[in-house]
Amino acid sequence: MENFIWNPGTLLETSGYYWRTCTLHAAVRLDIFTLIGTGGKTARQVSDELKADLRGLTMLLNALSALQLLKKDGDIYLNTEPAEMFLSKSSDRYIGFMIMHHYHLLESWYHMPEAILSGKPTRERSSFSDEERRESFLMGMFNIGMATAPKVAKEINLTGCTRLLDMGGGPGTFAIHFCMANPDLEAVVFDLETTRPFAEKTIARFSLEERVKFFPGDFTTDTPQEGEPFDAAWLSHVLHGEGPDQARKVIAHAIKALKPGSRIFIHEFILDDTFDGPLFPALFSLNMFLGTPQGQSYSQQQLSDMLTAFGCTDITRHSFVGPTQSGILSAKTADRCSFQKSGD
Repeated sequence: MENFIWNPGTLLETSGYYWRTCTLHAAVRLDIFTLIGTGGKTARQVSDELKADLRGLTMLLNALSALQLLKKDGDIYLNTEPAEMFLSKSSDRYIGFMIMHHYHLLESWYHMPEAILSGKPTRERSSFSDEERRESFLMGMFNIGMATAPKVAKEINLTGCTRLLDMGGGPGTFAIHFCMANPDLEAVVFDLETTRPFAEKTIARFSLEERVKFFPGDFTTDTPQEGEPFDAAWLSHVLHGEGPDQARKVIAHAIKALKPGSRIFIHEFILDDTFDGPLFPALFSLNMFLGTPQGQSYSQQQLSDMLTAFGCTDITRHSFVGPTQSGILSAKTADRCSFQKSGD
């Protein structure tokens, strides 16, 4: 928010921005954009299909038109190009799952004052939640991964690597794109058993069942024991769900699964070493406070110290910057790794 000026107008705009947010959430939850499709529909037609109140539904459609997500032509509502591209389930670029994940987080943010006073989360973790929330979370990760993974696959040099561990890989989006970019690479997605249906569906979508496998386990307590040791490990957005001690153990579990002298990559919302920016990682740290007992965003120095504690060298911050200010650190594991410093 460099050069941003706070005044009564900007303060009130920020305070009331949730009106826009909730309007978008309601439209995605009701699947308005998919229902309208490519030909457009009247409020009455949409209302009849949803069995919704016509008056409220018309107000919602008008608000979406004011937001320029819909276009109104007489009594016909049509999708704008961005809505058709990103908010209709008929599009391969649909991001509605991530928007629904945000919808499920909203209540915990409303209760932030209580969380700050008590020091306790106000929701359960999405990966352990009910099926609807878990689907929104995992497929939301797929939405974000699809926007990020193709670029990351070009950024990360996996020349000479034949086996990649995607630690906590969820639906396997990054493992898939790494394999697509590296024809000699095979990958294992290591995540909870409840994640398997989403991962296997996604892997099959890209016809990579022979090269990308799913192996069940809990990366907070287990070291993957699938086949030969790996020569690269990818940890994308898994450490922020844990406190510092547990995050170090997760890194230890990944390193134990690697051949000596391999590469480990950490993709996270990385804070400045002063912890007061960038904006998204700072806000995301609050999100982890609301949803986990000890989770947080980490600074580059904190992540580097964790890697150094296990003898890793050649720690590098890559030039990549994700759409939500994520970054990538990589390091080389020691020829012989010691784990005494973590107590793991």
